[in-house]
Amino acid sequence: MTTPLELVVLDMAGTTVRDDGVVEQAFQRAAERTGVADRLPWDEALAHVRATMGQSKLDVFLHLSGGDAAAAARAAAAFEDAYAEIVSTAGVAEIPGAADAIQGLKDAGLAVVLTTGFPPVTRQALLDGLGWEGLIDLALSPADAGRGRPAPDLVLTALLRTGTSSVAAVAIAGDTVSDIHSGRRAGAGFVAGVLSGAHDRAALSGAGAHAILADVTALRAELAARELLPVAARV
Repeated sequence: MTTPLELVVLDMAGTTVRDDGVVEQAFQRAAERTGVADRLPWDEALAHVRATMGQSKLDVFLHLSGGDAAAAARAAAAFEDAYAEIVSTAGVAEIPGAADAIQGLKDAGLAVVLTTGFPPVTRQALLDGLGWEGLIDLALSPADAGRGRPAPDLVLTALLRTGTSSVAAVAIAGDTVSDIHSGRRAGAGFVAGVLSGAHDRAALSGAGAHAILADVTALRAELAARELLPVAARV
């Protein structure tokens, strides 16, 4: 017997929010301004950034700096500034249909929490730009939860903050291997990968996703097909 869902935890950049290379651009600006990645060839540093999409930006810079916490903190602050600059110039946009998809999940009786590896100030800039403050139940960054992805902390904090009854009643969706690992480590009842962002089908499947979807707009139908929606929403 399946456990009906109560909570859906969705990633932001690449899953519900269009990225269009903005994260990589911001990382490059931060690295250039702080020298945090100078010890590595840039191609190698960029490969690490791509592989760790979805993780705490501070953790990523800690690796790039060779473990220098002060340098990582400076670079993380520079990343925030660079991301804000790009967003203020280019604007911010949803993955097409994401807001409607979130509302559809809400209409089915589910709580919806957004999670991100961005710090709170960057996360808030995105929410403000999209006008999503009243759409979702909660948004969380690693600073709110303890550890960033791939640790389970963001998912478990979402569960606690929303009063969800069990991890089996949680679904997560994300575009990165780190999203999938986080959901599986938390024990989420359903973990979906989406192909609208950083990582491909093979990577997401290899990480243990229960399903691979084109994008977040396919999530509600997938949950319905698996009879995971609250009973009232199946009628």
